[in-house]
Amino acid sequence: MDFLVIIAYVAGVLILYTLGKMLMIPLRSIFNLIVNAVIGGGVLLFINFIGSFWDFGVGVNPITALVVGLLGVPGAILVVALRLLFSVLTP
Repeated sequence: MDFLVIIAYVAGVLILYTLGKMLMIPLRSIFNLIVNAVIGGGVLLFINFIGSFWDFGVGVNPITALVVGLLGVPGAILVVALRLLFSVLTP
């Protein structure tokens, strides 16, 4: 009887360990996404600082910060290119 209790405890610990590992992967991904969004916001603020000399600015909002955070430098180029495109297309 004691042997079955030990097996039950070991199985319970293994199940808890497996569930913990499965839950840590999404939390780590969410944390990385938040960190990248903050870095993207910083890049956008830097672009706005440099662009202020030429009367150019990009809106810093969660969408643009996530695009720059996820894609990095190509995302920043994309946001700037879209801003330039829409400023040319709108009268």
